[in-house]
Amino acid sequence: MDLLVYLRGMILGLAIAAPVGPIGVLCIRRTLTAGRFYGLLSGIGAATADAVYGSIAAFGLTVVSRFLVGQQLWLQIIGGCFLCYLGIRTWRSKAADSPPQGAGKARKLLGAYTSTLALTLTNPMTIISFVSIFAGMGVTAGSHAASILIVFGVFCGSALWWLLLSVCVGHFREKMDTKLLGWINRFSALIMLGFGLFALYQAMS
Repeated sequence: MDLLVYLRGMILGLAIAAPVGPIGVLCIRRTLTAGRFYGLLSGIGAATADAVYGSIAAFGLTVVSRFLVGQQLWLQIIGGCFLCYLGIRTWRSKAADSPPQGAGKARKLLGAYTSTLALTLTNPMTIISFVSIFAGMGVTAGSHAASILIVFGVFCGSALWWLLLSVCVGHFREKMDTKLLGWINRFSALIMLGFGLFALYQAMS
């Protein structure tokens, strides 16, 4: 039974991570320009955010959940502005930059993780999804063991998706020249900017 709960959490994590959105575009772009590990670490940031929101839903932290949903407008604005910033920064960056070494590499890796963590956390509607799904699966705040297992499963399932994505995309990176990487860089920037502007439009409408 415990294994079944964990596997259900993994499937849920995969289902949440798989749809291609701004996080997916960002991870693909970073994998192509900086390597598999940068793309994977970006995905792990998103998986961590999924686990955080899953924990809030699974353990019945209704006060936190209601507060975040109540701040949905501001979070959406922050997320939209952050996406626009990332889009502009991506457009201006060089696709063929070699990954930095030493302290510069550590800062870039930390930035790859924290940026997707912050970007995913600015979507409080994820909590509503988790609350609805967990209720349907019979996971309640009183079932702490089941809650821990399913949240861990969500993290593992999401992380597995980002691992598969970074490995597959990284395989094509070795076959791309600088010109093609430059076009991919610009295309990724436009997509992220589009997601950001759409989020701001929704927040203002």
